[in-house]
Amino acid sequence: MSERKKTHLQILLILSAIFFLILGICRNEAAVVWNKAVNICMECIGLG
Repeated sequence: MSERKKTHLQILLILSAIFFLILGICRNEAAVVWNKAVNICMECIGLG
């Protein structure tokens, strides 16, 4: 794969990742993930 194609592919993947991050934030998925992470941590250390 040529360097030019590789660079274009990297840019495309970065842009798609940014798009999906923004989409998840708009759908309030960050709050859902944070809530699940807190619950899992509380269970792991025995507080839940």
